[in-house]
Amino acid sequence: MQAEVSAKQETIVTDNPMRSIRIGKVVINSAVGKSGEPIERAKKILQELTGSVPAVRAAKKTIRDFGIHRGEPIAVIVTLRKEKALSILKRLLAAKGNRINASSFDDYGNVSFGIREHIDIPGVKYKPELGIIGMDVCIALERKGYRVARRKIRKSKIGKWHRVTKQEAIEFFKNVLKVEVIE
Repeated sequence: MQAEVSAKQETIVTDNPMRSIRIGKVVINSAVGKSGEPIERAKKILQELTGSVPAVRAAKKTIRDFGIHRGEPIAVIVTLRKEKALSILKRLLAAKGNRINASSFDDYGNVSFGIREHIDIPGVKYKPELGIIGMDVCIALERKGYRVARRKIRKSKIGKWHRVTKQEAIEFFKNVLKVEVIE
């Protein structure tokens, strides 16, 4: 099986086009923990960073020790796909020094890592009125044919041999995104 990197689509192209791996989506989450002004500041920061309007997420449970009530907005989230996801992902990886731990990969081709301060991202400047937030980044890798699990009519499962494995995800990040994976 020969594999070559396609710069146009940022995928690994193999002999069988159905086996090529691509970035499905990038999800950026910032859990602020309080409603009101901190949520609005986090929304502005994520909107400036991504160019997309963030969605607000509410607490599922009441946690008295943290002062969180059920239904209270406590986080903002943005989902990016295609070229937008790739361009922001390269900046987010640069904030991590283009290094990811192997433990950040799961068995199904997903990768997660955190960024302590958003000002570590190249091209982002500190604004005193907005402050500094941290964020979680989750990347889902997929192959062609994953749509069958999401479609409305005749929904089906993704076959065991068609899923992206941990090793394939690591190879994708090394070859396509030029990221050093630390064992």
